[in-house]
Amino acid sequence: MMKFVEVFAPATVANVGCGFDVFGFALDEPGDHVRITPSADSEVIISRIEGDEGRLPRNAEANTAGVVVLEYLRKIHSQQGISIELYKNMPLGSGMGSSAASAVAALVAINRLFDDILTKEELLPIALLAEKSACGTAHADNVAPALFGGFTLIRSYDPLDVIQIPVPDGLYCCLLHPDIEIRTEYARKILPVNVDLKTAVAQWGNTAGLIAGLFRSDLDLLRRAMEDHIVEPVRAPLIPYFYEVKHTALEAGAIGCSISGSGPTIFALCTNQNDAEIIADRMKYVYDAHKRNCQIYISRLNPDGPKILSEDIL
Repeated sequence: MMKFVEVFAPATVANVGCGFDVFGFALDEPGDHVRITPSADSEVIISRIEGDEGRLPRNAEANTAGVVVLEYLRKIHSQQGISIELYKNMPLGSGMGSSAASAVAALVAINRLFDDILTKEELLPIALLAEKSACGTAHADNVAPALFGGFTLIRSYDPLDVIQIPVPDGLYCCLLHPDIEIRTEYARKILPVNVDLKTAVAQWGNTAGLIAGLFRSDLDLLRRAMEDHIVEPVRAPLIPYFYEVKHTALEAGAIGCSISGSGPTIFALCTNQNDAEIIADRMKYVYDAHKRNCQIYISRLNPDGPKILSEDIL
């Protein structure tokens, strides 16, 4: 057996405007690193966490990285002891798939430790358990793109049916993360239970249009389709200066701009790296003008998902 495996798993943007709980895409950066090391006993422990300011649980059963390792071992009927080291490189509660990145990195690492005996399709339901433990809902719009890379469509949850969608070459994403935190549970609780038919029809048209735009590499269609009539209007008031940032991003040439996951991060999809850098600067200027702190991230869309950073074999 290997001495250790260290894996990177990426941040993700979920919902992508009109695709609540069904769309998501992976980023090149930021992301989390997890190092998995076998131990002599049968216990799974979180031996180290960095970058969380002491906020994440050290109990494996309460940490998404630990949850997936425990479930993986149960699934393959192994009593192997495991030590988990977790290195967080993105803000918690950011809407960038922080819990998903930790879970996917740990899951890919433990699977590699056991010679990749499970496929990614078999790993996905295990990752969903981690999301349920983190926010109470087993949604796949973060874990699926983090695991598979690229842009994913969750066509169905029962049965689970995840489809990878082609992405036009050169697309970049810039993200503005305000120095606030929004709890996913609360962001889901405030959503409407019922939607009127006219609104639903408009939303269906946009979700279909976004997929068609990706398949056809039609950026103008993507611009028209990246409009959310249901979730964004409810969550936008939670994010300071959201509409001002969105208007600025679109005026600067963004393909589309909306809330990443449950927020508070705001993302803008851009045609290339140069445009992304310009648009990110304009978005940040809004917060600077209001004397509010934020972090900016710029990344291409990641087609590959997790990557093994290092491993050592006995």
